[in-house]
Amino acid sequence: MSGADGTAARKQQYFVKLIKLLDEYQKIFIVGIDNVGSNQLHKIRQDLRGKAVVLMGKNTMIRKAIRGHIENNPKLEPLLPHIKGNVGFVFARDDLPGIKKILLANKLSAPAKAGTIAPNDVVVPKGQTPLEPTHTAFFQALNIQTKINKGAIEIINDVPLIKTGQKVGNSEAALLLKLDIKPFQYGLVIKHVFDDGTLYEPSVLDMTDDDIVAKFRNGVKNIATISLALGIPTVASLPHSLVRGYKNILAVSLATGFSIPQTENLKKAAAAGPAVTAPSKAPAKTEAKKEEPKKEEKKVSEEDEDMGMSLFD
Repeated sequence: MSGADGTAARKQQYFVKLIKLLDEYQKIFIVGIDNVGSNQLHKIRQDLRGKAVVLMGKNTMIRKAIRGHIENNPKLEPLLPHIKGNVGFVFARDDLPGIKKILLANKLSAPAKAGTIAPNDVVVPKGQTPLEPTHTAFFQALNIQTKINKGAIEIINDVPLIKTGQKVGNSEAALLLKLDIKPFQYGLVIKHVFDDGTLYEPSVLDMTDDDIVAKFRNGVKNIATISLALGIPTVASLPHSLVRGYKNILAVSLATGFSIPQTENLKKAAAAGPAVTAPSKAPAKTEAKKEEPKKEEKKVSEEDEDMGMSLFD
């Protein structure tokens, strides 16, 4: 078999395998596979054996297979916009949260290589380092304050070295390598979850039954509040409307003496209770309000006026 024929045969086998998995499994993790080596991928496949199937491939081949199979399975169409970048599929049937835990657990620490994009912040911790004083040039180039302590370099404060999304430079990579710091972790990153035609974020898998019930209750409460405010009856607001109307009927019955079966017990309880007497009026005050003594006005004598004038003459 020639090389071209062999390549065509392998592509055909891949298409058949992918279409079979798409028909067999209704749940799919769309995962990013940046910086994941073959050995690490083999370990992930072993841990998922019997629970899920991992399949990688070129995006063009994946799109071609899905487009050709959409007529038979239209639910696959939402997958197409997300087949971009370095991605693959993890096919599953049940226990999506459990499979997610396995994927998150299979991450390997990796050194920071120059030119790579940092997936997370990198902070060099303060404290003693194994480096001799001859390596202070690395720290000076990165504006890291150090001191010599017991014949070794000591970093004075924690140093934010690299931010998420920043390209790792040669100096940062060399320093982290000398300090034996592997700041990055790589593995299969779940980007989206496909569940029988529906796409959602992987964070949904972290929700518990209590979280779902609480959100449902909150939604029903909001619907009832809006319905009561607008005066539009709904299933959510109907119990509140009935209780409010029942209270109004009881109030009118008790106030007017018009009896209904629901108010008989309330009336009997009110009649059997102790009589409430009106509070006695306070005795009227007979004492006239004492008039406040008037302050005597000071009479200014002519002599005083003369004295005041003489001071300013």
